[in-house]
Amino acid sequence: MDFGITMFPTDYAVSPIDLCRAAEDAGFESFLLPEHSHIPVSRETPFPAGGEIPREYKHTHDPFVALGACAAITSTIKLGTGLCLLVQRDPILTAKAVASLDHLSKGRALFGVGAGWNVEEMRNHGTDYHTRWSLLRERVLAVKAIWSHEEAAFHGRHVDFDAIWQWPKPVGRPSIILGGNGPGILARVVDYADEWMPISSRAGQPLEERIEELTRLAAEAGRGPIPVSVYGARPRPDALEQLQKAGVSRAVFWLQPGPPEEVLPRVIELGQLARQFA
Repeated sequence: MDFGITMFPTDYAVSPIDLCRAAEDAGFESFLLPEHSHIPVSRETPFPAGGEIPREYKHTHDPFVALGACAAITSTIKLGTGLCLLVQRDPILTAKAVASLDHLSKGRALFGVGAGWNVEEMRNHGTDYHTRWSLLRERVLAVKAIWSHEEAAFHGRHVDFDAIWQWPKPVGRPSIILGGNGPGILARVVDYADEWMPISSRAGQPLEERIEELTRLAAEAGRGPIPVSVYGARPRPDALEQLQKAGVSRAVFWLQPGPPEEVLPRVIELGQLARQFA
């Protein structure tokens, strides 16, 4: 089982550059950054975890800018989004951003995507909350087409463009990791993603059962086993042992944004724990 680190890359906490360097030094396989372009002052949409929305949601760096800086000072750790809100991004520009990250990092990019939860945030981008999943599907497929073809075109309900040229192409093809825990997520993973990443705190149905279902759906679609990452894995030996037995391929530890003297020692501790299960 591989291990990753994630933290909201805020303007008031340890630099994502220093955090990524520490994660690579500690032996982590991957470094993932979430995103919110902004948080509307209106609190019409409740925070999924309950209570007030945490401060870090309002203070995040753009993940691709931060990951590009991380690529320059690391050499082995994979660099990805966890998750990119592609329903709020132009697919042509995003295809270029991910491909550029992959090219400059020599093939280390991971592309985690999600449909989001904040209705007002989406609305400010012109996105309809009720059609976000069909929009996400088309934008992912459009990104894949741009990466795969010298002359890429896409004609869908939400995304529509004639043949275009766009370089650089990714070094390989970054894994598309679809996040989410809802009832339809497994069929969506099989349809257009490479990996699934549920949030541990919102598991619902036992993870073992959902992985078995994912494996069955993949086989029915003519696909092999699909890797599963758990976002926000509990950093306890018993919890990690359970994930390993369930067939999880990557456990991602979540860090609370804070100053270097608090966060960086925690990275070392988590790295020592991860080595027991690597």
